[in-house]
Amino acid sequence: MVVKVIMKIPALSVVLVSSSFALPEAVFKAQVIDDKITVGYGVVVADVDGDGKVDIVLADSDRTVAYRGPDWKKHELTGNLTKRDHVCLCAKDITGDGKAEIAVGAEWNPGDTKDSGAVFSLGQSADCFATRDAKALHREPTVHRMHWVEEKGGKNFLAVLPLHGPGNVRGEGEGINFLGYRPEEDWKTFLIHKGFHLAHNFDPVKWDDSGNESLLVACKEGVHLLYPAGGKEWTARPMTEKGAGEVRLGKLPNGKRFITSIEPMHGNEVVINPEEKAGMWSKNRVVIDDGLKQGHALVTGDFLGLGYDQVVAGWRQQAGDGKKVGIRFYAPTDKEGTQWKLHAVIDDNEMACEDMKAADLDGDGDLDLVAAGRATKNVIIYWNQSSPESK
Repeated sequence: MVVKVIMKIPALSVVLVSSSFALPEAVFKAQVIDDKITVGYGVVVADVDGDGKVDIVLADSDRTVAYRGPDWKKHELTGNLTKRDHVCLCAKDITGDGKAEIAVGAEWNPGDTKDSGAVFSLGQSADCFATRDAKALHREPTVHRMHWVEEKGGKNFLAVLPLHGPGNVRGEGEGINFLGYRPEEDWKTFLIHKGFHLAHNFDPVKWDDSGNESLLVACKEGVHLLYPAGGKEWTARPMTEKGAGEVRLGKLPNGKRFITSIEPMHGNEVVINPEEKAGMWSKNRVVIDDGLKQGHALVTGDFLGLGYDQVVAGWRQQAGDGKKVGIRFYAPTDKEGTQWKLHAVIDDNEMACEDMKAADLDGDGDLDLVAAGRATKNVIIYWNQSSPESK
C-alpha cells in the first residue's frame, strides 16, 4: 500500500546578501508516494503514456515500476530482469508519439568486472502501465548509468556508462568502454570513449549550438566534457582534476556556466567550478559543503525563479553529530559563483538519497524534486512552494 504523507520542510530565513541577492525563502512540502522500495537505484521523470502529464519511473533492485501522475499510483513494468539487481534506467520520448521509451541496466555486481552487466529496452504496449517485454541488448560489465542523448536532427541514442573497465581490479587496469546504442540500427553499439576509471555518473548537456548534446562525465580522473568531433570516438576535454562521483551543469547570476560535482566518488564535498574561457574550470574551485557522507545525488535548477541556478545535493549515509541523512539546498551569493550559502534543508533525516531528479511535476511552472532513498526505502516528492503564487 502506498502511504501518502504531507510534511513541510523547514527552510532557513531570508538572508539579504546585497541589494541584488535578496533570496526568497525556499519552501518544499514532502509527499511520500512509496515507503516499501528495496534500494531505489535510479529514478527518472517522463510522460509514460502520452497523456501530457509527467510520471515517475523507478529502477528498484528486483523490478521496474512507474508511479502514474498525478495520483502516483504504482504500476509494475517489469519484474526481475536478471538474477542480480537493476541499477539504472532512462526514459524519454524519442519517437515523437508522446510516450517515453524506457531502457534499464541490470545484473549489478561492481565486484565482477567480467561477467556482470545487462542492458534492456522495454517494449511498448496498449496499456503503457502494464507489464512489458524486455529486449536484451549488448551487455558490458558493471553497467551503472544510462541516458538518452540527443543528436543533430532530433535523433537520440542510448548512452551506457559502466563503473569499471573490463577486468578492472580496484579501479585499475583497462579503461571503461563508454558505449552508445542506436535504436534505429537494431541497437548497434559504437564507442563514445574508452579510458576512464571509476566513472560514476554523467550528464547530457547542451554545450554549444551544434544540435548535439555533449556529456559531462564524473570519474576517477576528474570531470571531463565529451563532445562529438567528427571522428569515431568523441573528444574528451578535462574540466577538473579531482575525482568526482556526481556532476551537473548550471547557470550563474552573471550568465556564465558552472560545473557542480560531489567529490570524491561517494564523497563528502559539494563543489562549484565557475566557467573558465581557457584551461581547467577547477581553477577557482569552491567547496560549498564538506559535511556529506556518501554523497550520491546532485541537481541544478532555478527553483526560486531568480534567472539563475541553485544546487541541491543529497547523501545516503548518516553523517554529522546527529547522524542524519538528507537533502540540502544551496544558492550563490555573488554574481561570479565564488560565494555560496546553505539556503535551506529540504529533507532532514527522512531520505537516504540514492538518486534525485528535478522536474515540474504539477504543471505550475516551477521545479519540484523527486528522490529515492536507499536505507530509508522510500520515494518522496518535494513540492516546490517557494513562489508567492503557490503558497
